[in-house]
Amino acid sequence: MPRSITIGTRGSRLALTQARAVVDALASVSPGWDVGIETIASTGDEQPDAAIESLGLGVFTSAIEQALLDGRIDVAVHSLKDLPTSQPEGLTAVPVLERGDPRDVLIDRWNAALLDLPEGARIGTSSPRRAAQIAHGRKDILLMPIRGNVETRIGKVGGPDYDGVIVAAAGVERLGLAERIAERLSPHVCTPAPGQAALAAEARADDTEVLELLRQLVHEPTEAAVEAERALLRAAGSGCRLPLGAFAEVQGEQMRLFATVTPSDGSTSYRVEVTGSVSEPDLLGRAAYQAFLEQGASGLLRETGR
Repeated sequence: MPRSITIGTRGSRLALTQARAVVDALASVSPGWDVGIETIASTGDEQPDAAIESLGLGVFTSAIEQALLDGRIDVAVHSLKDLPTSQPEGLTAVPVLERGDPRDVLIDRWNAALLDLPEGARIGTSSPRRAAQIAHGRKDILLMPIRGNVETRIGKVGGPDYDGVIVAAAGVERLGLAERIAERLSPHVCTPAPGQAALAAEARADDTEVLELLRQLVHEPTEAAVEAERALLRAAGSGCRLPLGAFAEVQGEQMRLFATVTPSDGSTSYRVEVTGSVSEPDLLGRAAYQAFLEQGASGLLRETGR
């Protein structure tokens, strides 16, 4: 007999848009099931002025995961880049749906590309990774911390404090704000966070019925790409505190993984590119990590990965 499923998500418009995409996809594979949504505030939502890196791993996911463990919800929907590389005991995460555009984008008051921004432009970013990578190429602009959901950050562009922001393309597009984009930044300029633009659905490991449904929503090239990126992050032993970017592309039976790690001051940038079989994403991620070590990045990885 069909059952009801409650999906837990953060309450922002973007989070709800992403959760509804999963609801619609579930409806296509489980007709007759009653699927609803419950919003849950995360630690990051409850402390909107705190620096994200100061709040620890799971800042946007742990409260929803606890609701899942407690049985209040049956599925948790996350932006995959927010999900730590290991799940709490008793939970299983599945990458679902086809990934959106994984790139970062620049939105600014001049509608100018990154290279055309005037000296001293004040650019907001909530990401140490983005700040480090942009500082590597544009030391003459001012990179400033900014918090709030995507709409709030975009709304500050052109105001008294910010000339522009750098945010994820997928979020901007899912909110219908793509016309605000001044430039989609090449992954070789601003390498995305591992798993960026992909969604993850998490369920209790013993709920085989729900997990079977979720696995029907997997887009295999997306699954392989994000697993390679997260395998690299797992090998580095860190999360959002590490200014590491990773971007994997599936090309037939092969996959290419490009990755960067950059100190916070942008003084240098370690860059690796490895290619391997699409069927061995974990091996590809670990190969990229080994390539970083061979380049001499071990000190930076140890310093920021603690």
